[in-house]
Amino acid sequence: MKKISILLCLTLFTVTGCTSYESAEETIVDQWTTVKTPPPPKLEMVNIKPKTTALLILDIQNNNCNMNRRPRCVASIPKIKILLEKARANHIPVIYSLTSSADKADIRKELKPLPGEPAVKSGPDKFFNTNIEQILKDMNIETVILVGTSAHGAVLNTAAGAATRGYQIIVPVDGVSAGNKYPEQYTAWHLMNAPGTRGRTTLTKINLIKF
Repeated sequence: MKKISILLCLTLFTVTGCTSYESAEETIVDQWTTVKTPPPPKLEMVNIKPKTTALLILDIQNNNCNMNRRPRCVASIPKIKILLEKARANHIPVIYSLTSSADKADIRKELKPLPGEPAVKSGPDKFFNTNIEQILKDMNIETVILVGTSAHGAVLNTAAGAATRGYQIIVPVDGVSAGNKYPEQYTAWHLMNAPGTRGRTTLTKINLIKF
């Protein structure tokens, strides 16, 4: 009987029952190289409302944003600086985040906080065990612009935290970095497709943000 079953599968290899059994044995890891990359998300023009918007600069520090560890982060700094200067010129609050073991002195000098600009310290989700939610509430913020590193760490997790609290999220992809391109690509896809962030996130570029 066993020989007959094997012969049927070999002969009728297009029969659904046999091929389904074979594919059921494979996981996504087995099929990794067969996965087709989805089309890129559309980048939108954004018009900012300064009175209800805040800029969050996440974890851009000397120890993780350098040419040895994350050269793509270093390359993003000049563009983030342009956004930072425009935000300040339009009286948009700027909030910094740090990794748990860092302090304000570790922030890259190009993006140094001004006196009075707050900084919170936490793991990947900057809402966790910090007062950032209260800071945003006190300022009547409805929308947050997120830039920083890493894409799949601080940016993705803080975006999810913001979404669950009802904030609209703007992510300029040229202000978000990781150690290589794939986490940046994955983060962009996740923000636009995952429950929670989907519908609350707008992907853009820094030069498409208008004040």
